[in-house]
Amino acid sequence: MNSILVLLSVIVVFLGSAASVLAQVNLPNPLGTGISSFTGLLSSIATYIFGIVGALAVIMFIWAGILYLTSGMNPGNVQKANKAVLYAIIGLAIAIAGVGLIQLICTILGATCPVI
Repeated sequence: MNSILVLLSVIVVFLGSAASVLAQVNLPNPLGTGISSFTGLLSSIATYIFGIVGALAVIMFIWAGILYLTSGMNPGNVQKANKAVLYAIIGLAIAIAGVGLIQLICTILGATCPVI
């Protein structure tokens, strides 16, 4: 019982002095100098994801082209190629809609978003 009371009093002393210690610390922005607001963070994330999705869509279109070329008029392989093209188009549409959603959120918040 005595040790628990001592432990609690030590924790209270440390937590009570933490505010004065933390007030003297200046932490750098871990996200970089270009991101200073929530909308800037959203825009940066959207740009990064849009780049990844765009690269994946190009790879999917190339893969679909390879499937078309190697299908040998086999209906099963042609259907796989058609599905690959369809999914690549759907992925690009979702990515573009995501960028539009970020712009909509910026408009609702009344902030200015950098153009992606």
